Amino acid sequence: MPTTLYNVTGMSCQNCVRHVREAIAALPGVLSVEVDLASGSARVEHTELDEDALIAALEDEGYAATRQS
Repeated sequence: MPTTLYNVTGMSCQNCVRHVREAIAALPGVLSVEVDLASGSARVEHTELDEDALIAALEDEGYAATRQS
């Protein structure tokens, strides 16, 4: 399964981690999500992924995300 890593800014606590994880997990094609507060990152395992939808979902929650290169 493909895995994509994202930098997520705006997280400051475990509640933020939960919001980010739930927002990403709700997207079609997402199999698993690991969010790390310390590094400000999200690891997304997926079958397919609409990156624009992921970024929009996080923006709706008050966070910004960029794909790691």
